[in-house]
Amino acid sequence: MPTTSALSRLMKSDAAGGILLLIAAALAMVVANSSLAPTYNHLLDVKLSVLVEGHGLSKPLILWINDGLMAVFFFLIGLELKREMIEGKLKNPRDVVLPGLAAVGGMAVPALIYLAFNANHPATIQGWAIPAATDIAFAVGILALLGKRVPPALKIFLLTLAILDDMGAIIIIALFYTQELHVDFLLMAIVPLALLWWRHERQAHRIAPTILLGTVLWVLVLESGIHPTIAGVITAFFIPLKDRFGKSPLHAVEHGLTPYVYFLIVPIFAFANAGVSLSGLSADDMLSALPLGIAAGLVLGKQIGVFATTWALVKSGAARLPHGVGWRHIWGLSLLAGIGFTMSLFIGSLSFDDALHLNEVRFGVLSGSAISAVLGFLLLRAAPSAAEMEAKHEAPKATAEKTAAAE
Repeated sequence: MPTTSALSRLMKSDAAGGILLLIAAALAMVVANSSLAPTYNHLLDVKLSVLVEGHGLSKPLILWINDGLMAVFFFLIGLELKREMIEGKLKNPRDVVLPGLAAVGGMAVPALIYLAFNANHPATIQGWAIPAATDIAFAVGILALLGKRVPPALKIFLLTLAILDDMGAIIIIALFYTQELHVDFLLMAIVPLALLWWRHERQAHRIAPTILLGTVLWVLVLESGIHPTIAGVITAFFIPLKDRFGKSPLHAVEHGLTPYVYFLIVPIFAFANAGVSLSGLSADDMLSALPLGIAAGLVLGKQIGVFATTWALVKSGAARLPHGVGWRHIWGLSLLAGIGFTMSLFIGSLSFDDALHLNEVRFGVLSGSAISAVLGFLLLRAAPSAAEMEAKHEAPKATAEKTAAAE
């Protein structure tokens, strides 16, 4: 019973998702550099087919994971975005300005740093968006390890920044990672899209038909040439926040799906995509423009982009720091935003399809994310605790009250 209770508490904690991701990535690294490497690579290349009279989908397992399971991940992201926009942290535009613009800075500067490293390398220039993403589960997981030392407002700031960062990544994938467009499939996609809208307007209670329509939309978007994860986000926005009985299908689906995504789908993705074969990488490969651009973008670019944007907005009077948050907290958060991992690996898989470049991407993402995680954790560990910040905030009030009482 105590073991079950401890496991239950771990599964419910914010740190659990990050810990499981770390284990999955480490296991992938071990397997990819062991005698099991041929089995690992063969498994990812196994072709799985869903065919009707010879027509349908036939893809290697790695693409079912990256195109299929990740569509479910983006479906959950879409649910979170919709909920936050209607009733959460993204509802009030004033609360979005600071983390929103910090997210923009945190995407632009890493991309520019990557381009600076790869400007003279046409074969790798398309990977510019790899260091622009932040991994929500990992970043929040590291923050959770610090417990009550971290001001509560800092977690909200990080969550808002990461959610908007994901929104930016979704837009980038839609605009820049569509290789060939088949308009006929896009026109067919209008049918399930219209039915999704109709069910949403009727505040439909049953979710199964909506999920089925979303699956049809996923297939058609996949065949159109647009990356099918976009279908996951679109479907999510057609899940009603309130149905005609006053219940919330969105909350129910999000609550039910979250553990499966963060404790099954994302670790599977990490295991399938984080296996860097060091035997295929020379020292020159590890220090080439591609991995260096990614690592520098994550460690330096995110740090500079998020911190400098926040500093400029606060100093100009356009925004204020969240309650109880100091500049060292913002600096630590800027470093944690450099944990790209899931999203960076995913964009890397869209940017390159050859083994050497993919290994370089994995090395750059893993090294950059690891450095960002360690530095961010250490800086926030040394920053004033939430209690110290609260005491500092209350001290002037107490002094003013004493002065007023004396007069």
